[in-house]
Amino acid sequence: MCDKEGDESFYINCTGADVSNTSRTDYVPYERRPETYVVPIIFAIVFIAGLIGNVSIVYFFIRHKKVRTVPNTYILSLSIGDLLIISGALPFVSLIYTVESWPYGEFVCKLSEFVRDLSISVTVITLTALSGDRCVAISAPLHIYRGSKRKHYTIAIAVGIWILSVLLAYPGAYFSFLLRVNISEAKEIFVCYPFPDELGPFYSKFVVLFKFLMFYAIPLSFITIFYLVMSRHLINSSKTLDRNCKSSTIRKHVDSRTKLAKVALFLIVTFAVCFFPNHVFMLWFYFNPRAKETYNDFWHYWRITGFVLTFINSCLNPIILYITSSTFRVYFRRYLCVCSKSDINLQEITTQQMDSEMRRSKCSRQPSSPKAFN
Repeated sequence: MCDKEGDESFYINCTGADVSNTSRTDYVPYERRPETYVVPIIFAIVFIAGLIGNVSIVYFFIRHKKVRTVPNTYILSLSIGDLLIISGALPFVSLIYTVESWPYGEFVCKLSEFVRDLSISVTVITLTALSGDRCVAISAPLHIYRGSKRKHYTIAIAVGIWILSVLLAYPGAYFSFLLRVNISEAKEIFVCYPFPDELGPFYSKFVVLFKFLMFYAIPLSFITIFYLVMSRHLINSSKTLDRNCKSSTIRKHVDSRTKLAKVALFLIVTFAVCFFPNHVFMLWFYFNPRAKETYNDFWHYWRITGFVLTFINSCLNPIILYITSSTFRVYFRRYLCVCSKSDINLQEITTQQMDSEMRRSKCSRQPSSPKAFN
């Protein structure tokens, strides 16, 4: 009987009956479970798409100086975090629905836990920092937002995010171990489990609640505040612009300064949606005294869906950037499609012309005029 079923890191694929009844139930072989075939296929698609997409973003950043902007530094950090979970965790957990017992040993168990927590922490904190950067870019005076030290501050923040994430991910790696589970009198398996019995039930509840607050609720609360501030400032700026400046060039510049804020919002919403089911299940399972008794097929497939979505998130960011960012879309087409390179040259010429017109515009010197998009 799989009495520890339900944990996000408890990589055993039990049925609802296995955990909802305190008496021994019939064991369902892997080959008779639909998730045995569906989940590995999904993970294979995630691995290929995530690897190609995120490696491409890293390459764009290294290869093209135009891409190396301050906000794109945060995008780079997101891609590196996604590559970590794709290469350091996904290959190992992708077999848990086809290989019954954890086959990799305790070191890989600890490593996969560390990589997962590290990637999630980097993702959510970086999204928060990116939202804060956009809030400053839109709301703060121009002379404060611009400056030679801004890139250095951004790099320092990005490095600080990784250091903090390593510290937050360390306990999961330290306490993870191989748990022996008796399926029947003649059958036992090993699973990667992060909550040692000697720490008691309080530790598992503390970790679940801590991850929900630190990796989900609190960051999303700050992000919401940032976007409320941005929305208010954009509304006021739009009214001021309508009164003081009718230039179509300036209007385009107003639109461009909010473009990355919208891109960041799409990334944030995607993260929130992908991690919501997993947090709901973890809170329900560990804080509901009757969770093991009421665990059924609904919660079983909800758990699997939440588990899979946390990995799907790692391949969605490049797709979102392709859809919402014209700059990244041009480079994706250039390197991943058989397209003409004239798109790149045309965009560079258009940008130069826009900058030239902005310098000649009198409206660009008004205090109430919008700041340049960075």
